[in-house]
Amino acid sequence: MATETAAELLQKHCRPCEGGVTPLDEKDAKAQLESLPGWRLTHGGKRIRRDWTLKDFMAGLEFFQQVAQLAEQEEHHPDLHLEGYRQVWIELSTHAIDGLSENDFILAAKINELPVKEKARK
Repeated sequence: MATETAAELLQKHCRPCEGGVTPLDEKDAKAQLESLPGWRLTHGGKRIRRDWTLKDFMAGLEFFQQVAQLAEQEEHHPDLHLEGYRQVWIELSTHAIDGLSENDFILAAKINELPVKEKARK
């Protein structure tokens, strides 16, 4: 996968993946992450993750509802985590290949466009 801008990723749609695709290597994944603010590699380069501290519990649930609708449209589903009533993080990977595919970066770019009620910074 050639490195793409966030704008280029936003124009794409996730494609079904049932395996048979080579996961991105860590070097290529890091290069792609440069266009996706807030996301980082985890699990030895097999997943990407972004964390938020939201305004309150309901803001977290509202955000997850938006992510869920987007995931259904794209047919690519992230792991959603809510801890301590407002600590939220999302992890993306392509489970069928046990690593990262273009779909993960497409969905990350689209998640970055969703409105989110973050905790005010002091």
